[in-house]
Amino acid sequence: MSTTVAAQTPAGTTASAADTAPALAGPAEAAPSVPAERLIVGYKPGAAEAKSDKAADADAAAKGKEAGEDLGFQRRLGSGAALVDLGDGLSTKDVSDVIAEYRADPQVAYVVPDRLNKPLATPNDTEYAKQWDLFESTAGMRVPGAWDIATGSGVTVAVIDTGYVAHSDLAANVVGGYDFIADTAVAGDGNGRDSNPADPGDWTNANECGSGWGATTSSWHGTHVAGTIAAVTNNNKGVAGIAYNAKISPLRVLGRCGGYDSDIIDAITWASGGSVSGVPANTNVAKVINMSLGGGGSCTSATQSAINAAVNRGTTVVVAAGNSNANAANYSPASCSNVISVAALGRSGSKAYYSNYGSVVDIAAPGGDTSTGTANGILSTLNTGTQGPASETYAYYQGTSMAAPHIAGLAALMKSANSSLTPAQIESAIKTNARALPGTCSGGCGAGLADAAKTVQAVSGGSTGGTTFTSTSALAIPDNGPAVESPITVSGLTGNAPSALQVGVDITHTYRGDLVIDLVAPDGSTYRLKSASGTDSADNVITTYTVNASSETANGTWKLRVQDTATLDTGTLNSWKLTF
Repeated sequence: MSTTVAAQTPAGTTASAADTAPALAGPAEAAPSVPAERLIVGYKPGAAEAKSDKAADADAAAKGKEAGEDLGFQRRLGSGAALVDLGDGLSTKDVSDVIAEYRADPQVAYVVPDRLNKPLATPNDTEYAKQWDLFESTAGMRVPGAWDIATGSGVTVAVIDTGYVAHSDLAANVVGGYDFIADTAVAGDGNGRDSNPADPGDWTNANECGSGWGATTSSWHGTHVAGTIAAVTNNNKGVAGIAYNAKISPLRVLGRCGGYDSDIIDAITWASGGSVSGVPANTNVAKVINMSLGGGGSCTSATQSAINAAVNRGTTVVVAAGNSNANAANYSPASCSNVISVAALGRSGSKAYYSNYGSVVDIAAPGGDTSTGTANGILSTLNTGTQGPASETYAYYQGTSMAAPHIAGLAALMKSANSSLTPAQIESAIKTNARALPGTCSGGCGAGLADAAKTVQAVSGGSTGGTTFTSTSALAIPDNGPAVESPITVSGLTGNAPSALQVGVDITHTYRGDLVIDLVAPDGSTYRLKSASGTDSADNVITTYTVNASSETANGTWKLRVQDTATLDTGTLNSWKLTF
């Protein structure tokens, strides 16, 4: 489909009406606003078309005949859906008629246009001291404090983007990826899918991507994103990566004018260890996926299905919220479930002027704002080529595309520190350990500004070198019921507890806002760790609290008291610990 799914937001400008998607048509999925060229059709598991390409082709032909069009099965996506070619010259009404035929079939689970996605950042214009986003006290993500615990070792991050252009400050951390762009016109490298994810440049001519489209130079967008996540560090050059011992697997889905949902769906599937027809098995399965791309229209069933499958395989999916200064609920994949949707902050800690916002946003991270000065952008690896590759360089970009890899890098640090973490636990810990926004965000920027040091410490056990006492006896938390208590007996210590007693808590719960959590000292004194909140709708409490318990004798029976104060949601205290 040749729809513009998200426009890039040039530095120093604001989003315009051209950045927003046309109104949706139909009760469930986005209908095309311009003539589509392909549809993604998901069949119910029992349908012959769900397994047989021949049956799917025959079904396409039959439905085309009913609608008066010539349809054809093109290929099977990694998610199992069928990609159906509509041919050329169909009007919007023609496409709507075809969609109506599929929707009327009880064997069809969903049918959606194969939409075109675009990168979510634009360049502006080299060293660690310039990376305010990692360490500055106001709006930095406190990354250095996490490096004593984890650096990303053992974790592969798939960057689903424009591919990778060679850069000496990144090369040592790049492993095999894939070029998933099937359409040669979009690919721009003279062929379709292959095992070479090299970025040839995504420059365009005027009007190439639609009437009124201005000529653009190559963005090298995927390389900039990858550098933020895992640029080589401690090598006396360039920039530092957040998870600098992690590996980057570049998956190319964005080319000239953007990229199609169908290619992105296959990339999500393959990155997370699923199989895609015609593509060799992935030997670098990713535990984290970064997608700094997207555009107008809510998340489709086709994309959601691929994301769900990836998460079920144990892969955390991080996405950009979008750059249109609008509600992220109207953008994809920002509005998909089972993702970590990231808004962008400027150097002052307020929402960047371009960033999307809203209830679907999970967390905020530095994205930069070059309208207030080039150095207020995010510095990372790039190339000087305006069309094809030239010399390597570094440059400042801004966008939610730059914010998302901060969270993908943090997820890699967490997974490196604790390999047993699930995607849900990673998301919950990032939110629970976030700090309040230093500035403002009208419309909502999720749980706050991600805090790398606090989050990684929490999931790794928060060890301070002291003695740790642990309870691993699971305890059910009654729904809207009486408080439950889990005891830990501390012995062998002398004197009082420390002024920075670490209380590590692991609770699974479907609405943590219902929970009140207290630490009860041996003499019965209580210390409130968490109060109930009707606006905290996230799942789980996986974090480490710090308590000034210096007035309490260390030895004795300590208790964690947990109470669910509202109806409908339940949970379990899985474990908790005290580190003296």
